[in-house]
Amino acid sequence: MLKNKDRSSKQGNSAVIAVALQDHILQDLQLGTLSVADPAKTKVQKRENRSSSLKRNARAVVDTGRRKAPQGPKVEDPEKEYVLDPKPPPLTLAQKLGLFAPPPPPLSSEEWETVKQRSVLQGDSTQPCPICKEEFELRPQVLLSCSHVFHRACLQAFEKFTSKKTCPLCRRSQYQTRVIHTGAQLFKAKCVTRIQACWRGHVVRKWYRDLRRTVPPKDAKLRRKFFEEKFTEISHRLLMSYHTDTEELLAEIDRCLAVNRSVLQQLEERCGRELTDEDWGRIQMQALHRGAHECPICLTALSVSGTPSGTGPQQPRREAVLLSCSHVFHRTCLLALEELSWGDAPRHACPLCRSHYQKKILEC
Repeated sequence: MLKNKDRSSKQGNSAVIAVALQDHILQDLQLGTLSVADPAKTKVQKRENRSSSLKRNARAVVDTGRRKAPQGPKVEDPEKEYVLDPKPPPLTLAQKLGLFAPPPPPLSSEEWETVKQRSVLQGDSTQPCPICKEEFELRPQVLLSCSHVFHRACLQAFEKFTSKKTCPLCRRSQYQTRVIHTGAQLFKAKCVTRIQACWRGHVVRKWYRDLRRTVPPKDAKLRRKFFEEKFTEISHRLLMSYHTDTEELLAEIDRCLAVNRSVLQQLEERCGRELTDEDWGRIQMQALHRGAHECPICLTALSVSGTPSGTGPQQPRREAVLLSCSHVFHRTCLLALEELSWGDAPRHACPLCRSHYQKKILEC
């Protein structure tokens, strides 16, 4: 009888141990949702439990007619670090029987700082995520209790794919996770450094361009190009300072042409009109009143009379010409001057008053 009792107790202990091991393996592999019973019955039971809990938590709301003051959204610190699983999982039967070691207790704030410092010394946040091989940038980042760092979405996808909670690098199970922002801070610092470097480079390049515009270089070719650009800039500035109204310029040209045409027309009328005998008489009287007795060209007497007898041979008389401007010249002198002049014959100008003239031969 005693032997049968020992055998039955041993068989009961082995059965308990087997069940405890099976339960621990299922919870370790996160397969606790599986059930030996009919899955349809378990689903119906869960729905009933859920509906009963909702009825139990339901409360009547009385409308008093008073308006509550609107509460603004709570602004949380975006860089606040927090633990994702603050409560440890319950002990399994195997852990209670001492077959497996219980999970470690939650880490304190000092222990998390130590783990974070170890991760910083290893440079995990400066390297790409070990799962997706991409930079952390501003995406959510998690730190494991084994001091390894991953993207939060990558770690969730890894746990869902492997159906167990083990570190992708060191394979440590039952780890704790904490949301950190070290990678985002490093990425922001890198972006700020790049922006400052770009701005300083822009400032230095602008300062250098201004220096090149004011200080001539020492090289001969560059110096020549520098002064050419300076002269071009000055000439362009002068042209831009002038008033370049095309319509006004063309109108001014038209006015000048009209004035010149009127002057030429008056000159044509004056020179083209033939003088009468009365006009020539009046002009001759003006010449006599002026009292000119010498030709202004050859500076000899206009009326040359014969020299007294006994002093020499008598010189021939030279014809004189009276101009419409009342000036008198020797005919030969005026003809010689007209041959040397550039204008046409009817457009010759008087050597004294520079006016166009008509001429008449006088008998001296």
